[in-house]
Amino acid sequence: MGTLLYVTDLGYQARGRRYCDEDIRLSGRLREEFEVALCHPLDAAALMDRFDAVVVRNSGPVIHYQEAYDTFTRAAREAGVRMFNSLSGKGDMAGKDYLLHLSREGFPVIPTAGRREEFERLPEAAEYVVKPLLGADSVGLRFVERARLGEVDPAGMLVQPRIPFAYEVSFYFVGPTFQYALYAPDPEARWRLEPYAPTAADLEFAQRFVDWNDLDFGIQRVDACRAPDGELLLVELEDLNPYLSLDLVGEAEREAFVDAMKGSLRELLRDTP
Repeated sequence: MGTLLYVTDLGYQARGRRYCDEDIRLSGRLREEFEVALCHPLDAAALMDRFDAVVVRNSGPVIHYQEAYDTFTRAAREAGVRMFNSLSGKGDMAGKDYLLHLSREGFPVIPTAGRREEFERLPEAAEYVVKPLLGADSVGLRFVERARLGEVDPAGMLVQPRIPFAYEVSFYFVGPTFQYALYAPDPEARWRLEPYAPTAADLEFAQRFVDWNDLDFGIQRVDACRAPDGELLLVELEDLNPYLSLDLVGEAEREAFVDAMKGSLRELLRDTP
């Protein structure tokens, strides 16, 4: 039995989600096999050396405590702390620069610009989304008309067309392995989710980004939207602290997810003295 420091902000208020419920239940399931202690993200750096591994879950947008988070991750890397998720993530964990790089490389993502000279190459749209590279949970997001794109300062920001998508869908993975999918049939209600049965093409789409990220250990959520032409486009690759909506899946899917997470943590701890 290993010891886990489970990092969560039980008091964080998220729109349409109760982070605390999910982490109380999930940490309780992990306690069946591991010794688990919960702590606030601001306390993680001071406590992590007492545990075999650190599990970062619903810790809230790190933009609200960026300096403390940077101190925590820097110390974890220097001390070789076993992290779940691994700190090697290339998605939201490292900011949203990856959307720029993936867009420029031709991946199926919402077209994204980060330089003024790229703005004119964005598809025509009534409005454009401007959001910070280090943003999360819609913090700092705003909409502008195309005629006013020239007024946008691209420093630390990215710009995307506001696509009239049919729905958003999320694919949930433990490590490289798909677990379940949920979707929001109403584009105006992002967190009113329902079970989604992905096609083989859907899974191939999501797996492509998980394989690109090549995360050693952890949970990933691939968020996508169904564009007007029927194509799936990446919205974000959440590899830091993705909310899981475990209360919305069936018992079989929930049990399979918990088993997969336990198995991944066992593998992470395998070399613990």
